Amino acid sequence: MSAESSAEPSGRPCGRFAPSPTGALHIGNLRTALLSWLQARASGGRWIVRMEDLDRLTASRGHEDDQLRSLAMLGLTWDGAVVRQSERFALYREAIRLLQMQRLVYPCFCTRREIREAAQAPHGASPDGAYPGTCRTLSDSDRQRLEREGRRPALRLRADGASIEVHDLLAGVYRGAVDDVVLQRNDGIPAYNLAVVVDDAAQGVTDVVRGDDLLESTPRQILLQGLLGLPTPRYAHVPLVLAPDGSRLAKRHGAVTLADLAQRGVDAPAVLARLGASLGLCEADDAITIADLLVGFSLDAIPRRPWQLSAADL
Repeated sequence: MSAESSAEPSGRPCGRFAPSPTGALHIGNLRTALLSWLQARASGGRWIVRMEDLDRLTASRGHEDDQLRSLAMLGLTWDGAVVRQSERFALYREAIRLLQMQRLVYPCFCTRREIREAAQAPHGASPDGAYPGTCRTLSDSDRQRLEREGRRPALRLRADGASIEVHDLLAGVYRGAVDDVVLQRNDGIPAYNLAVVVDDAAQGVTDVVRGDDLLESTPRQILLQGLLGLPTPRYAHVPLVLAPDGSRLAKRHGAVTLADLAQRGVDAPAVLARLGASLGLCEADDAITIADLLVGFSLDAIPRRPWQLSAADL
């Protein structure tokens, strides 16, 4: 599969930040964006923003605009136009067609409840909720019967139990099994794991810096890259920001967005300093700019543990 003409010439580094425009970015999201920007700029590369808005029912242009304002307030400038996945369905469907030509795609009529129950059954127990392969060997007559019942199938990858090793710049070596991942939902919307692989290649992305909650998805994406003949970028999965109770940071924890913090008298430069301090790049009360954080930046030197906020931070 060939990359889109928007991809940069090979050899120039390129990082990306790809949020879902479903709400305001909190300081955990912004910390990851900052690290991605620093990694790209420190290597003399581009940094792009892509909106993962595959499902327009949950995404909105208003949230997108708010997210872009938050990035700009911290000095996180991006190159080129913002790309939206909702405008790229033709690319994703072409990738599915190429996989179909390799006989690696099959229809899946299972509901979420059926998948959950099958995965938990003694005869088909699957780790981590992985798809147990129920529809992988359906006969033509069974498929026709399900279609007559009005079931609309999703499309799944025939992964054949692949196990993929990830060499991560922060997490080290991680190996994960790949289940028969969804390529297209039963409503016709392409799925995240396929879209992100196609987009990273089309946009010339060489470095993916993102939260370590996505590390388990990476073997799926590397397998798809190989099957589609696409390059594999370098991955760095960053420890998350945690709330004072140790849970994953979320809006419910209080003042966690730039707008929230501004109401408490904490402006964007002060937030930037706090983010920089959490990465060991400055002191929390320093008067710094994003250019200051870039001086001498090295991904190797950042903390390998989550940043747990205190009640005072919120």
